[in-house]
Amino acid sequence: MQNTKLLLPSLTLVGLFALAGCSFPGVYKIDIQQGNVVTQDMIDQLKPGMTQRQVRFIMGNPLITDTFHAKRWDYLYSIQPGGRQRYQERIALMFDANDQLIGLGGDFMPGVSRDQEILGEGADSTVTTPPSQEVEQPAKPGSLLEQIQREVDAAEPVAVPIPEPLDPQPQ
Repeated sequence: MQNTKLLLPSLTLVGLFALAGCSFPGVYKIDIQQGNVVTQDMIDQLKPGMTQRQVRFIMGNPLITDTFHAKRWDYLYSIQPGGRQRYQERIALMFDANDQLIGLGGDFMPGVSRDQEILGEGADSTVTTPPSQEVEQPAKPGSLLEQIQREVDAAEPVAVPIPEPLDPQPQ
């Protein structure tokens, strides 16, 4: 009888400690990385006229190869260091009809590596905290986002064909 009286409070105490351990402020949170790691050295090695094979050797396989834009490769990378704000980079490489590199665009700063930018160790880089209310800013001229927006704006609607009903009495 006395063991039963001690069992319920001890189980409650163990449960509270387990719950407190989940949200304890000193718990280590891992860095979450997704996508292709792209460094400034990789970008600096790319030259116009390189073949897709040479680009794949330097950059690795693209994360996205779009069916509708077969001549564009997209490399995406995101990192969330220790549960803090997530950083994301996008690089798009464009090829001509001969599968040669003709251009690139995306989110990178020439001369400052990605790691220096994230850690705030660049020469002129400063870490800024995002405002409490997010205001949608227009796309930067020449950026991939602006190019996508232009393609979306230029798209014309196409009527979807309606199939004819099947003949209920085939001959």
